[in-house]
Amino acid sequence: MSTADLYAAYKTKMQKIADVKYAAAVLQWDQETYLPPKGNDFRGRQLATLTEVAHEQFTTQAMGALLNELNNKEGLSDSEKRNVELSLYDYNRNKKVPGDFVRKMSEAITTSYHAWVKARNDNSFTGFQQPLEKIIELKKQEADMLGYQDHPYNALMNDYDKGLTVATVDGIFSDLKPQLLTLLASIKNKPQVDNSFLHQHFDKDVQWKFGIQLLQQIGFDFEAGRQDMSVHPFTTSFNNQDVRVTTRVDENDFGNMTWSCMHEGGHALYEQGLPAEQYGLPLGEYCSLSVHESQSRLWENSVGRGLPFWLHNFTGLKTLFADQFKNISVDAFYKGINKVEPSLIRTEADELTYHFHVMIRYEIEKMLIDGSISTKDIPTYWNEHYKQYLGVSVPDDKRGCLQDIHWSHGSFGYFATYSLGSILAAQLYAAIEKENASVNKEGAEGNTSTILNWLTEHIHQYGRQYTSQELCTKITDEPMNIKYFIDYVTKKYQHIYNF
Repeated sequence: MSTADLYAAYKTKMQKIADVKYAAAVLQWDQETYLPPKGNDFRGRQLATLTEVAHEQFTTQAMGALLNELNNKEGLSDSEKRNVELSLYDYNRNKKVPGDFVRKMSEAITTSYHAWVKARNDNSFTGFQQPLEKIIELKKQEADMLGYQDHPYNALMNDYDKGLTVATVDGIFSDLKPQLLTLLASIKNKPQVDNSFLHQHFDKDVQWKFGIQLLQQIGFDFEAGRQDMSVHPFTTSFNNQDVRVTTRVDENDFGNMTWSCMHEGGHALYEQGLPAEQYGLPLGEYCSLSVHESQSRLWENSVGRGLPFWLHNFTGLKTLFADQFKNISVDAFYKGINKVEPSLIRTEADELTYHFHVMIRYEIEKMLIDGSISTKDIPTYWNEHYKQYLGVSVPDDKRGCLQDIHWSHGSFGYFATYSLGSILAAQLYAAIEKENASVNKEGAEGNTSTILNWLTEHIHQYGRQYTSQELCTKITDEPMNIKYFIDYVTKKYQHIYNF
């Protein structure tokens, strides 16, 4: 068989496997948005079956033989060669995990997710502890199957960012933490800005309308996606022509939905920007979750909490909520939405204290996986470290260790990518400003297309062609560097707090 025919056969197989995976993704999206409660058990079965089928199809001997033969063939283009290399890497990694384990994990995740939802409603971690314990045990087994050096958590972080290790993240956090504490100390001694105007009554339907407008403004294509409601905002994609985002609305907190839309919109723009011709292949997938989070944090913070964005949008906002904002200037609004104050909820945290939320989760996950603590210890550890790191007392489990969906999904190794994404977002935005001197002026006129076009050209189009560090170096001429984030937040908060 010719090289072209072999590659065509490989592409067909990969796209059929993708069809199965994305069919499961549709069911999971429905599970978190519209599934009636009595459908939980059968939905778990359906997801487990599709997950197992996709895994079995990808790890057949025939697939392995095809990938190895292609990997040694001449005549492939650079992109074809890279697809095969990445698929072979994935094959060898997935081959270590048997299909019955994949099914068992999927079933456990479904049980865990519904237990988490109920536990949140009951405001009690107790109902989630045993299902989570099962997830932890399976994750430990998965780490052993995959293999690792130095720490079992490395095997799990590698799923979200290839090559990411405990040593790397520990080093970044040890550099970041004292610089954040210095900034927080400077702010603490200054008069606090007022954001009370964000905590009035904001009609749910009007908020929703505004959220749709924001998504449209930053370039989200509603012909290739939609927004719905969920307990925890998330983004999922079935292809670049069908990308779904969700949000949640609190009628007494304007910021809850607004920056959820911007954050998830950033994820969605990445998915919509991936090359359609690479559907089902590695180059049609995102680089890493650190890069994915850089997209959401860039749109949420560099853009969505930036003054230029609101110089354009604040007039329209005051039209929608005339009573709530009638005595508020755009400068007061800008300062209010960037108020630095330790809080309970990660997704609502300011750009400085946010990283302490991530550090706490990261430390808990590491210790759960290496056995230093067990699930019963989570609420106590959580509450003690929120008091130690942020100086806040956790009043209940819903606003404490039950606030995130990730553990119920089995997403261990994910949380560090939020901080890495914030760091990378600042570095990328600095590169955008360097190459496009008028970008902030355009933003003040309601035009964010330069930003989206730059991200599509420099990040989205490449899929998984590069690792996170390779991509960062290609774009900015250096690896990820916390200097850009520290410079960005220092400049921003010096202006807001006058220090």
